[in-house]
Amino acid sequence: MAFGAILNSTIEFLAYRRLRGSPRLAVLITAVGMSFIVQNISLAIYDVNFRSVPPIIPRSDVVTLGGIHFGWRTLAVVLVTGPVLVLLTWLVKSTRQGKAMRATSQDPEASAMMGINVNRTISFTFALAGALAGVGATLFALLFAVRYDSGFQLGLIAFTAAVLGGIGNLTGAVLGGILIGMIEAFNEGFAWYAPGPDWTRSIVFAILIAILVFRPEGLLGERTPEGT
Repeated sequence: MAFGAILNSTIEFLAYRRLRGSPRLAVLITAVGMSFIVQNISLAIYDVNFRSVPPIIPRSDVVTLGGIHFGWRTLAVVLVTGPVLVLLTWLVKSTRQGKAMRATSQDPEASAMMGINVNRTISFTFALAGALAGVGATLFALLFAVRYDSGFQLGLIAFTAAVLGGIGNLTGAVLGGILIGMIEAFNEGFAWYAPGPDWTRSIVFAILIAILVFRPEGLLGERTPEGT
């Protein structure tokens, strides 16, 4: 978490801070460029092979329900993710810093006029995002092998989940992630009925396109009228 927070804060300071007043397309292109820079640094350090973390959590099964085995690693994901989501929701909705984050995301100029330090708030948000990415990466690495470009692929799926649930809605992001996970599990686990694992990414991004076309605010997002 500490490494992720420091890395993300450094990227924000070097790549994004000077683009505060730039069009969103410039920020988006910068984000893609930074992702490739991070990927290539990882490639230079760890090469192209998949790697697994040491088995710090035993593989022995904990409980069996309906023929399904729940191991310590799967249970650890649930036990860590739940409290992290509760703390994140509390921070964003109930703390002074969370209110500053929400205000800055809606109107940075008005927030600055009301005494909010916009630069510090955005830097804190990037640090928080990096710490959460560290948590997610650790949990993912407990279950799956990873390589230098795993983060980019998972980021696209995470973005799809956020759009599906509703951008800016934490509950919607959780719901979107669960739905995407269930769709992937169904498609890859029931090959006799579903297209099969080779089509998983296509199905996920087809859902993204459908959501953007027919309900761009997401499942739990609120429709906001455009200003005149």
